Amino acid sequence: MAVEVGIVGLPNAGKTTLFRALTGAGAAVPGREHVGMAPIPDERLAEVAAVVGARKVTPAALRVVDVPGSGAQLLGGLRALDALLAVVDDWSGTRDPADDLVTLRLELLLADREHVERRLERVRREAKSGEPAVRAEAAELERVLAHVDGERPLAEYEGELPSELEPLTTKPLVVVRNGSGGIDAKLEAELAELPEEEAGAFRDGPSALGEVVRRLFQALDLVSFFTASDQETRAWTLRRGRTAVEAAAAIHTDIGRGFIRCEVIRWDDLVASGSHAEAARRGLMRLEGKGYPVEDGDVLNVRFSPPR
Repeated sequence: MAVEVGIVGLPNAGKTTLFRALTGAGAAVPGREHVGMAPIPDERLAEVAAVVGARKVTPAALRVVDVPGSGAQLLGGLRALDALLAVVDDWSGTRDPADDLVTLRLELLLADREHVERRLERVRREAKSGEPAVRAEAAELERVLAHVDGERPLAEYEGELPSELEPLTTKPLVVVRNGSGGIDAKLEAELAELPEEEAGAFRDGPSALGEVVRRLFQALDLVSFFTASDQETRAWTLRRGRTAVEAAAAIHTDIGRGFIRCEVIRWDDLVASGSHAEAARRGLMRLEGKGYPVEDGDVLNVRFSPPR
C-alpha cells in the first residue's frame, strides 16, 4: 500500500512543479487534478535483491495528488490521504512564505468548517428519530463546529472526533519552501527527466524526492521493511509500532487473515550472510508471532494459511 500525500498551496506557489519533480511527470494540464506515483529511494533494497538474485525489484511508493486550487470543494478530495505537502512561495520575491503558510492553514480550516457543517446538518435530520447514538454525534459535532469557529485546527480538539470525519487540519503538514532557500522545484522538475546519475551531478544535496520522503517518514513515523525472494524483492512502508500481522495485511489481505508466524532477519545480517539459509545457520533468523512490532530494515518471510 502506497503512502498517499496531497500537495496544497496558493496560486503560483509551485504545486504542480513540485508534483512533476516528485513523480517525473511531463508537462501538466493547467486546471486539472494530477495523480502520480513516486518511487521511494532506499539504497538497502538493491543490496537485499542482489543477495537473493531477485528477477524483479519493486520500491515502496508515494501516491501524490495535486489539486487545482485551494477551495473547500477541491481540498475535500484530499481527506483520505495520509499527509499534506504545503508549498509556499520562496522564489518570486513578491510574497512572504510565512504569510503564505498562514493563509493556507486558514484555507484548510475553512474547508474543515464546511465539512463539519454539512455533516452536522445531515446528522441533525437523522437525530429526529431519537436514536441516542445519532443525537450524541450531533451534540459532539456542535462542539467541533464551535472549536473550528474559534479558528483552531482540529488537531487541537480535546474531545474525540466523530469517526466519519476526516479533517484536513489533523493531518501532518510538511512545509516545502519552493526556492533557493528550500527545494528548487523548477530545477528539480527538470532534473527528474534525466538519468539519476546525471541529475546527481547538478545537486549539492538530496533530490527533492529524497528530502520530501525523509520529512514524510519523520512526520508520519514510518518504517520500511522488505520481502525478498528470487521472484521479487520489494520494499514496504508501515507505521512505527505496527505489528507483523499488520505488515502481512499490507502485503495482501489474505496473507494477513491467514497469518501463522513470520521469519525475521535484519537486512544487513542477510546481506552479510549471503543467503537466508546462511543467516539461519548463524542464528540470525528468528520466528515471530502476530504481535511482533516490525522494525525499520526487517526482512520478513510470512508463513500463512490461505483462507478457504
